[in-house]
Amino acid sequence: MIWEDNPDIRLVRCENLARDIQDNLDECREERRPYVFLTQTMRPILSLNRILVPVTRLEEEVYKAEICTYLARKTGAHLILLQAHDYGHRAEQNVQRIVTHIRSVAEKTGTNISYEVQIGRKDSSSLYREAADRQTDFGHQLLILTASREYGLDDLIFGPIERRTIRHSQVPVMLINPRADLFSLCD
Repeated sequence: MIWEDNPDIRLVRCENLARDIQDNLDECREERRPYVFLTQTMRPILSLNRILVPVTRLEEEVYKAEICTYLARKTGAHLILLQAHDYGHRAEQNVQRIVTHIRSVAEKTGTNISYEVQIGRKDSSSLYREAADRQTDFGHQLLILTASREYGLDDLIFGPIERRTIRHSQVPVMLINPRADLFSLCD
């Protein structure tokens, strides 16, 4: 079931079943605005104090900077940037780009945006699963992910990583589609 009440963020409520989640993911593939998955096994957001933002080596991870900064500024939430434990420097560079955006927005608006960078235990290919599995370590109320650019053969056979993450998450999961014409939130 998709709720269209909010023009800025799409809310998707569904059963915690792979097929139901996948049907909703397919329906949201062309969505320009962020969309939040809520299943019956997830804890509801009573207050947004901490947001977990896993950052992998993929270039589109930087798209999360705008939405996580906006949410942190408007709610006062603390951002946890979970950097992938990779051999290369791409994930680290993506985290630095997000941090630069956070600092820039904080300076322009005169607000204090609280954040921290933590190094994950897993590499980029397993970081989203780690984020879903380590709910108690971070104490976050929202998880922000980037949806798959395209589904490859492994995604078609085993399912995309975002579907597995949504099924294992205890908190709502916000997804952002990697597109050049992304929706921007206005103040």
